[in-house]
Amino acid sequence: MPPIPPQREKRIVGTSLKLYFDLPSTLNYIDAVAQLSSAAEEANVDLFVIPDFVTLLPAAEKLKNTSVQLGAQDCWYEDRGAFTGEVSPVVLKQAGVKIVEIGHAERRRLFGETDQDVAKKAAAIVRNGMVPLICIGEKSKGSGIASAAVGQAVSECTTQITAALSQLPSEAEVILAYEPVWAIGASEPAGADHVVAVTQQLRALIKGTGRTGRTRILYGGSAGPGDEGLRPEGDA
Repeated sequence: MPPIPPQREKRIVGTSLKLYFDLPSTLNYIDAVAQLSSAAEEANVDLFVIPDFVTLLPAAEKLKNTSVQLGAQDCWYEDRGAFTGEVSPVVLKQAGVKIVEIGHAERRRLFGETDQDVAKKAAAIVRNGMVPLICIGEKSKGSGIASAAVGQAVSECTTQITAALSQLPSEAEVILAYEPVWAIGASEPAGADHVVAVTQQLRALIKGTGRTGRTRILYGGSAGPGDEGLRPEGDA
């Protein structure tokens, strides 16, 4: 008999709502996502949604009988303490959160978050039994030769990944969201060829670290017509 081909990694698709919706609109959106649960399962896709903090509890209630995973947009790296305005990973876990997004370019730009902050948050998330969704990406769009732009992206992302994983056990599950900073909210999204080339090299990088935990890579920047070309490359 011919060898059985390896099973493709399960795709992962999700949305972060940032601060775009008010409370009623967010809950309506959650209802719409919940209705996609069965279709996602049939398509072998993991589906997640990341609303604002205030909506987490009602969102968890709406999603409890679905396969849709609930995410949070950030957390603090200490479980408890005098950290006014921050959100504890312990509380997020208790609220039903499965995935926590950290290191987003907006957090880095607006709040001065560093690679070291992201590493501590990733450790706190894993410590509390959740999965960190770590945002990575190069700041500026490379010019000239395509391979040089890919090399620049991989170099910047490698630094971010190395820092983010530095405090995690090898067996910890992580999700890497590759989103070129220059493509976030841009009218011109990153091309499929660029994204595929970068994520292929990042996947090889992760493999070379000897990590045993599940590590998936998704594309998290703006998308446009033609970007469905990303699909054949796995989870990205």
